[in-house]
Amino acid sequence: MARALALTLGEPAGIGPDIALETWRRRRDLDLPPFYILADPVFLRRRADEIGISVPLSAAEPAAAAAVFCDALPVVDIGVAVTASPGKPDDTSAPAALAAIRRAVRDVLNGSAAAVVTNPVAKNILYRSGFTDPGHTEYLAKLVGDETGVLPHPVMLLWSPELAVVPVTIHLPLKDVVAALTTDLIVQTGRIVAHDMRTRFGIAQPRLAVAGLNPHAGEQGALGKEDLAVVQPAVQRLVAEGIDARGPLSADSMFHRAARASYDVALAMYHDQALIPIKTLAFDHAVNVTLGLPFVRTSPDHGTAFDIAGTGRADPSSLIAALELAARISEER
Repeated sequence: MARALALTLGEPAGIGPDIALETWRRRRDLDLPPFYILADPVFLRRRADEIGISVPLSAAEPAAAAAVFCDALPVVDIGVAVTASPGKPDDTSAPAALAAIRRAVRDVLNGSAAAVVTNPVAKNILYRSGFTDPGHTEYLAKLVGDETGVLPHPVMLLWSPELAVVPVTIHLPLKDVVAALTTDLIVQTGRIVAHDMRTRFGIAQPRLAVAGLNPHAGEQGALGKEDLAVVQPAVQRLVAEGIDARGPLSADSMFHRAARASYDVALAMYHDQALIPIKTLAFDHAVNVTLGLPFVRTSPDHGTAFDIAGTGRADPSSLIAALELAARISEER
């Protein structure tokens, strides 16, 4: 029996529980890979009643989840009683979200789960609880370091059939990007992207398109020196290592259809330079993938959507894509 995917609860007041329940309802029509959800079973039953769908739940351990998946949604109890209601996070929100993530990482590292799929969290709710990591991606890396003694360098890949893009710097204010962006960081990111595109996605020689930081990639220094001083040397080092990389390229002309056909992954220098094009092209089905970890982790590429939580109107398309991609690129593919 194949191992199931570990799906985290996410922010319980958001749409994560809704789309998990709806996704399981569509399992047969879509031939979905088996998954179990890490949650409070009582809370999950209450949410199913609130959105008016009938989903049988089955208490299960990860090893048995795949066997019961066809008949019921397997639920692994996280040991945190959740009292948050739709759109209204409370003091149980952060403990529940973090407990689910921690358990998912343990499950995948000990071989009980095939991969981790994370529902969206609300970072501001986590921060108010004392959470100190910038986001999901960095927290996962820290958990891996705690469990294995080796701290990985996580890389955020936003993937869709139309476009795959990586922000080299992630959750930083724009004013801090220039100081954080270094040649070494771009090279390290490019190496991880090239490696995981080969080993996870099966692309023998991944083609990397590296965006410039400044308008027109600096216009040969007239619009900023960083592209000549920081980005260009990184591209040269990647090429010297045998990686198919080119740039710095003007970001404003990298994302039209003909340009996208010339590369497999675009490396962007900051968060919005990466996320604006992919959310424009694939808002409802893009997937967040963390590269550089010793396991596969994917996530829907959207937020908690508090305004529609509990209404039954949340679209599960991105979660479905995240589950399908996790199964495809994990060892269980």
